[in-house]
Amino acid sequence: MADEHRFTQPEIAAVYRAIHERRDMRHFRSDPVAPEVLERLLDAAHHAPSVGFMQPWRFIRITKPELRQQLHALVEVERLATAEALGKRGNEFMKLKVEGILNCGELLVVGLMEGREQHVFGRRTMPEMDLASASCAIQNLWLAARAEGLAVGWVSLFDPAALAQLLCMPSGSTPMAVLCIGHTDEFYEEPMLQTEGWRDRDPIERYLYEDKWES
Repeated sequence: MADEHRFTQPEIAAVYRAIHERRDMRHFRSDPVAPEVLERLLDAAHHAPSVGFMQPWRFIRITKPELRQQLHALVEVERLATAEALGKRGNEFMKLKVEGILNCGELLVVGLMEGREQHVFGRRTMPEMDLASASCAIQNLWLAARAEGLAVGWVSLFDPAALAQLLCMPSGSTPMAVLCIGHTDEFYEEPMLQTEGWRDRDPIERYLYEDKWES
C-alpha cells in the first residue's frame, strides 16, 4: 500500500538533489539577491525545528559596506591565527579560499539569542541543543538557497566576542555563523575541501554502529 503521506517521486528527487548538491561556497558574484527570494530563505530558516520550540536564532543582515569590511577584517585575524594553530598544515590552509564576504550579494550573521538559560525544556542536561536548533535553521536556509540557485558559504572564522561587540549584540547572545549568500558562476562538483585535497568524505559505513559504539 502506498504511503498517503509520501511526496510524489519528482518532489522526493528534488529534496535529495538539494541535499546532495548543496555546497559550502566561497566564490560569488556581487549581483544582489532579490528581496522576495531572501524573504523565502529566511522563512525557510524560521520553520526549522527547535528544542522546546524556543526558536533561538536571530538574523542580522549586513547592509553597510564599511561594516562588511570590518567583519572581513575580523575573519582575517582569525584566519591567520588558525593557520598558526594548524602547525605543519598552516601553509596549506593559507592557500585555501575560506570566505566570500566581500563578494557575495547578501551577508547574514546568525546569532543565538540572549536569555537562553530560561529555556529548560529539552536543555536541562544538554544546553547545547540551542546551538543544534539554530544549525537546523541554517541548514533549512542552505537547502532552500540551493533550490533557488543561490550559493551559501558558512564562515566560522571569527572571535565571537569581537563580532558580538561589532554588531552591538546584547549580553548573553552570541554569534555562531556568518553566511555569505549570492549568485555564483558555478557550483562545485564536490566539496571544495575535498577538491583541494584537505580531506575526503568518509564512507557512511565507518560512522554507522549497531547497538553499541564500536572502536
